[in-house]
Amino acid sequence: MLKVPLKSPEPDFEGFKRVIKGERKAKRVYFVELLFDQEIIDFIIKNFLGEDPITLSSKTKEDFLKQQINFWERMGYDYIRVSGGLEFPGKDRKTEDTALLSRKERSWVEEGKGVINSWEDLEKYPWPDINKVEYSSYEFVSKNLPEGMKMMVCPSSGIFEISSENLLGFEGMSYLLYENPLLVEAVFNKVRETIYNFYKNIVELEGVEGFFQGDDMGFTTSTIVSPRLLRKLVLPWHKRFASLAHKYNKMYWLHCCGNVLSLMEDFIEDVKIDAFHSFQDVIIPVGEFKRKYGERVAVFGGVDVDKLCRLEENNLRKYVRRILEECMPYRYALGSGNSIANYIPVKNYLIMLDEGLRWKDYSLRGRR
Repeated sequence: MLKVPLKSPEPDFEGFKRVIKGERKAKRVYFVELLFDQEIIDFIIKNFLGEDPITLSSKTKEDFLKQQINFWERMGYDYIRVSGGLEFPGKDRKTEDTALLSRKERSWVEEGKGVINSWEDLEKYPWPDINKVEYSSYEFVSKNLPEGMKMMVCPSSGIFEISSENLLGFEGMSYLLYENPLLVEAVFNKVRETIYNFYKNIVELEGVEGFFQGDDMGFTTSTIVSPRLLRKLVLPWHKRFASLAHKYNKMYWLHCCGNVLSLMEDFIEDVKIDAFHSFQDVIIPVGEFKRKYGERVAVFGGVDVDKLCRLEENNLRKYVRRILEECMPYRYALGSGNSIANYIPVKNYLIMLDEGLRWKDYSLRGRR
């Protein structure tokens, strides 16, 4: 019988923080996720928590947020990741959503030319006004966190993602890097300054324990653009985000998809991230990453999403146990290699968590 959702959760973010920092070994498996598709949350709320999912609107916002907090707590997380507040509108493409829990339509970013192709476009773009950002969701969650539970925050996707996808388009950026590199740099500057100012405004909010920033910079075989360019345009500002968090004794967790191993020393030694998230076995299995870098940075997730989707229960349980054997009990938290998307079978997601909850029993018995 599955042990999740938990009937009597006992969040312990302070204990989690000590494990992340390497100050003690874990007495239990902590869980981590970057995000959940709302369809997954709603399915679990309805079918496992026995509630009617609340749709977010201006009238239901507080009830919606209470339900989200309860979801994260009941699933065994010691924090809730709260996001949003900064919008960078751009082009996107749409198609039918064929996921298990379909939202009918799925969108992805424009890979051709974006909405900024000239200095005139830059000036006309509706940049977020940091003085008009809506912080009410963060403030409400701050006041309604269960005892022992904290909040990790993120206002938007990352510097590279927003600049290269939402605004410039990857093809457009590629041409502009040759034809007008100053324009590219100006776009990146505007994005990173906006995100940084958001973090400055929220870092001291009660309950905020750090930033969990996503910024995908790679694909299966390498970084999307050269490491040299990323070191110029992107990494210095991740370093500023991390420094701001550390100034207030808080943490900086980085989610970065793709093969970014060429940047890992930069992330650890220069940016000084506290934890790294996003793994695919085809790039580097999480156990191998843990052996190579786990003494210097916390390791999050690593249950390959393809395997989380496809493996039958017995093989999935063996796979998750092997990850726990390789990664526990120092500076590790269990979760998916990316996120809990609406095409992941809910049963498989719950099996992953269930293996985490059973880890102590297996470890005490010496089982493999």
